[in-house]
Amino acid sequence: MTPSYIKLSLPVPPASRAPWYKNTFPTYAGIFLWVGFYLKLAWPTIGYADVSICLWGLVLAGFLCFALYYYVPAMLGMQTGRPLYVVGTSTFGTTGGYLMPGLLMGVLQVGWVAVIASVSADFIMKGLNQTSRGLFTIIVLVWVYSLGWVAIKGIHYVGQAAKFLNWVPLIMILIVFWANRGGISHYVVPHKDSLSGFLSVLTIVIGYFATAGAAGADFGMNNRNRKDIVLGGIFGIVVGAVIAGGLPILSVAGYIGRGAGPPSYDYTAAIASVGALAPAMFFLFAAASLVPTCFSSFIASNSFSTMLPKVPRSVSTLAGVTISVILAITGVANDLVGFFVIVGASFGPICGAMAADYFLAGRRWSGPRRGINWAGYVAWALGFLVGIPNHVPGMPAAWVRADNPSVLYSFVAGFLVYLLLAKTGLRPAAIYKGETGPVIAAASEAL
Repeated sequence: MTPSYIKLSLPVPPASRAPWYKNTFPTYAGIFLWVGFYLKLAWPTIGYADVSICLWGLVLAGFLCFALYYYVPAMLGMQTGRPLYVVGTSTFGTTGGYLMPGLLMGVLQVGWVAVIASVSADFIMKGLNQTSRGLFTIIVLVWVYSLGWVAIKGIHYVGQAAKFLNWVPLIMILIVFWANRGGISHYVVPHKDSLSGFLSVLTIVIGYFATAGAAGADFGMNNRNRKDIVLGGIFGIVVGAVIAGGLPILSVAGYIGRGAGPPSYDYTAAIASVGALAPAMFFLFAAASLVPTCFSSFIASNSFSTMLPKVPRSVSTLAGVTISVILAITGVANDLVGFFVIVGASFGPICGAMAADYFLAGRRWSGPRRGINWAGYVAWALGFLVGIPNHVPGMPAAWVRADNPSVLYSFVAGFLVYLLLAKTGLRPAAIYKGETGPVIAAASEAL
């Protein structure tokens, strides 16, 4: 039998869709403009490679995010008008879809809420010039539970506020860049290893973007055609990554180069160097984090309520944000780069397997597949292991280094393994139009 989460899914009608500059572009630009993306970006990159090399790395990383992680999910969403948890059933099956990508997306969003809350509370503390751990804990509790409540009730008004708040960080990073521009030419790389710096750019950017790439299905279903998908992705992802990553990198290099304070590769040091405006800027960066917190909470809430319909939405959401609070307060959420690597390892092979399934079906959605699609699950498992070599006990250091950027190789592994297993006939049969009704019909009409 077709699960209810598929049968109850209704496609977004063409009349309700909008141009790329009204949805996909501002959404992805806002994702990259969030301060957590570039907060720790400088040390693993310009700490080893010239600024120009790292800027080229941002360009390549943006195109890889667009081509490998975003394009196929977005096209599937546009063609079918369906969200990720529906179009993903062709790659992982109707039963398998409960876990992958359904619940996995919700679990990772719990991690994202923790990371965003931790960064936001830290910025508020800096704006207040406070270091009290007790105050930090109170801020995290208020931040997460209040915005979790918004996610339960719906985020219509948050979406309206996002049209303004998403651009606040852009103004802030331009101010920080302008204040530190004079020292850029004086910056000297302390540990010359250009390849490591370049590959670190790819690792951080792709890992940060991985879940947002898969969510391209949810954004793509609101686009009208392929042109919207391409333009929204190019300007929102490629341009967004270069601007939101490049200006902060240049700012940190300039801050160190002009000797404005103790050498630090943390972006907060560059913000503080602005002077009297710094406290207000910390508060504004935190205020802009309201939107991604609400969106991540909302996605987690939708994931849990859709895949676990017998559990009340309020209960599952409350449980999820409580875990977020624990991760933030205990400091587990502070390892931004490590978290990005785990996210990339989790969703890299999902995007890879979906891309393989998309091309095997003639660049279209093949429809839900019965039960569990083991080709998708095996591809994900092997791709995940490829993506986290530095987290596996006993893994040789030489292999860890050779596997950098592991988040990119996890995609490649997922793609190739799915192709191989699909060719051997491991995929279950697709559910045809007569059994699913509007599910396949809507996909056919969209094509």
